[in-house]
Amino acid sequence: MFKRLAAIGFIFVCTSIAWAILAATIYSRTSASGSSLRGRVESVWGSELTQRPPVAAVDSLNAAGVVETHVLPLMRSDLRVKLALRPRQKGLLWFSTYSVNFEGVYSLANDTGRAVQVRLAFPLPAKQAVYDGLTILRDGQPISTENRDGALLAYLNLDLGQALNLQVSYRSQGLDSWQYRFGEATGQIRNFQCKVITDFRDIDFPDNTLAPTAKRDAPAGWDLQWNYSSLVSGVPIAVTMPVKAQPGPLAGEISTFAPVSLFFFFFLMLVITTMKRIDLHPMNYFFLACAFFAFHLLLAYLVDHISIHVAFFISSAVSVLLVVSYLRIVVGLRFALVEAGLAQFAYLVLFSYAFFFPGYTGLAITIGSICTLFAVMQWTGRVKWSERFAPAPIQPAV
Repeated sequence: MFKRLAAIGFIFVCTSIAWAILAATIYSRTSASGSSLRGRVESVWGSELTQRPPVAAVDSLNAAGVVETHVLPLMRSDLRVKLALRPRQKGLLWFSTYSVNFEGVYSLANDTGRAVQVRLAFPLPAKQAVYDGLTILRDGQPISTENRDGALLAYLNLDLGQALNLQVSYRSQGLDSWQYRFGEATGQIRNFQCKVITDFRDIDFPDNTLAPTAKRDAPAGWDLQWNYSSLVSGVPIAVTMPVKAQPGPLAGEISTFAPVSLFFFFFLMLVITTMKRIDLHPMNYFFLACAFFAFHLLLAYLVDHISIHVAFFISSAVSVLLVVSYLRIVVGLRFALVEAGLAQFAYLVLFSYAFFFPGYTGLAITIGSICTLFAVMQWTGRVKWSERFAPAPIQPAV
């Protein structure tokens, strides 16, 4: 019996080493291609978008002949933003790409006490993004602008006491998050309203950002609102897009913890075969370990071609078929389907699927371990193990 256990242990250790190599390969493939893939996605779809308010400035000469710049105060901001999640997969990674529909109404006051010419700059959220339907209106009329240093620039005349009323709208695409910054420095924000509507529900707000003042259900996501009459803040408004299960890191994590899965399966097979006096040779355990390893190997090289869930289903079906069809020949159909098949479904399929639920994986594995221990203890409580492990009697020579 000791030699049998030692052989099975050796098989377990060798398979665990193979899983460690496979997991390292997956992580290496993911990390090697991650930065290049992100650059490719940004070149096609766009980068993170950070919108800022328009800035209207007046240049004038003081008594000393030095140019002074006066920035007109922003008296009102009314924003309407629609975010639509459009995730894209490249290789072993998903990227949280999205489309945005932005509409903003701004009012800036001429507090100079005279008629002036202002230099208006509307910062674009990203230099290399694509903007469809980009319009800037003054009192409902389009104004001519030029793109300079990532901003739309225009020169406008304002009469004494005349407000500068602007309407800005565009459609664009971004990656990971959308932000609205009030300015480069902390200042007072007056009469600010921002409404963000999403078509997804799993949203997050990064650290050091303003939480919405109101949050309501929308048909497919959320209706988020930030309303301030007078606010002093240097932190932005931001919405982080949800991230889909990453095929590469998920497959690597499942492979890393695969030895735990195989340990439970071997443990249950040893108990069942000992209780039922089934002779399962270490070579049989070797082929069972290979069938388990086939699941992770196939999953690792399927996830960058098809959906992670489809790849998981195919890999599970292949591994279970290998085990059941093999043990049907070695022991019998009933044992292969019931004892071995159910054990593999629990300790390979369900065990691995627990990694699709971050935050609950450890709890699910712990509960499964305790339930297994309880069932085995209750089933074997009356067993005389000394009799089970007693050497077979020597048959007298004829």
